[in-house]
Amino acid sequence: MPNRRQVLTLGAAVVAFDALGLGWVTQAQADAGAAGIPVPHLDGELVTDAAALAEAADDYGQIAHRRPRAVLRPGSVTDVLKVVRFAAEHRIPVAVRGQGHSTYGQAQAPAGVVIDSRTLAAVHRVSAAGAVVDAGATWLEVTKAALAAGLVPPVATDYLGLSVGGTLSVGGVGGATSHHGMLVDTVRELEVVTGEGKLVRCSPTVERDLFEAVLGGLGQYAVIVRATLRLVQAPTTARIYHLSYPDLRSMTAAQRIALADGRFDYLEGQVAWTGSGWGYLLEGGIYHSASTPDDNAVLRGLPKAAKTEITPMPYFDWLNRVYAVVEQLRPLKFPNPWLNLFLPDRVTDSYVESLLAKLTPADTGGGPILLYPFASKRITRPMVSLPDSPVVFLLSILRVVAPPDQAVVQKLLADNRSAYERALAVGGTQYPIGSIPSRPGDWQRHYGATYSRVRRLKARFDPRGILAPEQGIF
Repeated sequence: MPNRRQVLTLGAAVVAFDALGLGWVTQAQADAGAAGIPVPHLDGELVTDAAALAEAADDYGQIAHRRPRAVLRPGSVTDVLKVVRFAAEHRIPVAVRGQGHSTYGQAQAPAGVVIDSRTLAAVHRVSAAGAVVDAGATWLEVTKAALAAGLVPPVATDYLGLSVGGTLSVGGVGGATSHHGMLVDTVRELEVVTGEGKLVRCSPTVERDLFEAVLGGLGQYAVIVRATLRLVQAPTTARIYHLSYPDLRSMTAAQRIALADGRFDYLEGQVAWTGSGWGYLLEGGIYHSASTPDDNAVLRGLPKAAKTEITPMPYFDWLNRVYAVVEQLRPLKFPNPWLNLFLPDRVTDSYVESLLAKLTPADTGGGPILLYPFASKRITRPMVSLPDSPVVFLLSILRVVAPPDQAVVQKLLADNRSAYERALAVGGTQYPIGSIPSRPGDWQRHYGATYSRVRRLKARFDPRGILAPEQGIF
């Protein structure tokens, strides 16, 4: 006999769609006489219970809360195919939610269906040929499985709790981007369900237009269900160099030198409040398995730092260094109105100096400020929109509002908008994972000359425009 929870779940499971009432008919409602268009048989479940809808209307940002009408917990790739095809036929919005780490409702689908990819999270194979993983797998799960075989993804985001599909939809940047590009640049093959409801395998040599559209495509063209990821040999040790500088330009000068000669396997940087002003930290890492790097040789030619700290640690511990902190913060549900920008090298120093001159610790809530460069030639996926500059800096102000205060959130959203417009004026773009209130024309400016191609791809792969509606691109 099923237990009470199973009975409630079965009663909340969707069995039909009421097109006239624009709602879903659950098993319990059907038993009571409600009618509608039958939903295809699923290996998983399509549910409408309040808890599932509330979770799908939530994300890490705690700013946007738009409820869908149903949540799909797929039991197979076929479930995703069936539901997207059904949604396209009836013009029902669809979005995919992985770990819910969006900050401004990007993975929500008001009055539509949210696909919860966590139920498709298998790591199928790991070998020198790559890792074959489901979209709902986290990078932590992928990394652990790869390390067991002596391998590792070449690029890691700072937080490994993100889903593979979600990260590949936006780009995925990290300290190794200076050598290997973004995470989207390390993908060998995808399996996707297009907005028409077609299951397609694509790669640089098969269905290339679709492959390039999906990677960094913000969920607009297809739902990623599986990916084959490039792997490299894993080191055992990370040797981390923290170089403190008293001013911004000394730090960015050191970063530019390190980027040009590639001395660090990992290159990032932070701006932090010292109590009396802003301090600047270059963070570099060298990965190794055998002989220890010569520290004097590593630091030679860099502007002299006010303070240098060198810390060796196990490679996995380094990759997973922020996971516990994020997991502790998540249940507190603090708003996170993040600002994420790509800036051309030529204006980075002046832009950041101007921004910091008006920024206070209260404007970050103690959240970190990241600033680090990479070469734009490393980024090969056309949907990732970067400034026209050989070197690009990522600026991320990962704001936290604690305790929650809606007046503060609104003020910081307005600040984000203002900072974004100033970035646009000097040739910058946004890294579209943050919280920037949108205005008409934003996406045309974001994609620039390629916007007409973006529209053609949307018409080709998602002709009814059902996918990822809250990105607001079309």
